[in-house]
Amino acid sequence: MIDSQNKMMRRALALARRGLGRTSPNPAVGCVIVRNGEIVGEGWHRKAGTPHAEVHALCQAGDRARAADVYVTLEPCSHHGRTPPCAEALIKAGVARVFAGMKDPNPLVSGRGLAMLRQAGISVECGVLEEECRLLNEAFLKHVTTGLPFVILKSAMTLDGKTATASGDSKWITCEESRRYVHTLRSRVDAIMVGVGTVLADDPQLTCRMVRGKDPHRIVVDSRLRTPPTAALFHLDSPAKTILATIERDPEKNAVIQGLAAETLLCEEEEGRVDLADLFRRLGARGVQSILLEGGRELVGAAVRKGLVDKYLLFYAPKIIAGGDGYGLCSGPGVERMGDALRLKATSVRRFAEDFLVIGYPER
Repeated sequence: MIDSQNKMMRRALALARRGLGRTSPNPAVGCVIVRNGEIVGEGWHRKAGTPHAEVHALCQAGDRARAADVYVTLEPCSHHGRTPPCAEALIKAGVARVFAGMKDPNPLVSGRGLAMLRQAGISVECGVLEEECRLLNEAFLKHVTTGLPFVILKSAMTLDGKTATASGDSKWITCEESRRYVHTLRSRVDAIMVGVGTVLADDPQLTCRMVRGKDPHRIVVDSRLRTPPTAALFHLDSPAKTILATIERDPEKNAVIQGLAAETLLCEEEEGRVDLADLFRRLGARGVQSILLEGGRELVGAAVRKGLVDKYLLFYAPKIIAGGDGYGLCSGPGVERMGDALRLKATSVRRFAEDFLVIGYPER
């Protein structure tokens, strides 16, 4: 029985992943409806403001939803938002049992949807493949419980830990398959963030190009507004915003940026630079749930030392610079003892052609 439940929930998870990058600020959710051992309806949340996964699955199942089992990756909602409550739709359809992957941490729901189903006489079980369901929506979970964005650090390095040669050359460390996956990640997050040094050195576009998908908002941490008006990110055919986080109050400098259809975000100051903790609070308050932090070294070093990174994605290519100064992942003061080094937990490794990706979460 447990194997059958896990199989159906895995199918619901696979459906939910189709909505990644399209549902924010809502979570990605998948739903499977089963009657007499046969899948009669499937659905996933496709875009914020559109019908939820349960509604799509119920529409496909039709009358066959009566007395059926429902597998859904997240507790069905119980409140009226931009769409009606999914718990109410399941009750009207006459389903027999609901298996939920996890309780919704959103205070507007948080157990109310499950309670509504039970009060209607529907058997409810919560916690089927809960860890997998939590990982699916890790950004949503952090934002809805703390108001802060989920920060993912991505970097590409040689085997000796260099992100660029001594001359600053970094194109290309990793293979095309790795870079394509990074563009997939860009399409799934709300924002991509770099420091002004990266803009000055590389003039990046910070868009999603190698795969089909939306562009994330482009955030440049630029304490003194040094980004030149000629920078590529000011001249893109993209609906995503370009935001410069700064402590610069000079009205002329701010006017220049705003004249380029970009925005300046004035932040608190810390040691003459943007206070990153304050910046993340401000972005979270704007509804930014997830940030892909791509560099440079000063920005990454500050974020790591302050404990602001939630997830590490470190690509390694089978290359060795073999001496020279080169550039590493972080700059700034580091620990003096190996025992004080940051440790990653729940690490895993993926291959992309000849490259490999180390995925890990910091120990808190």
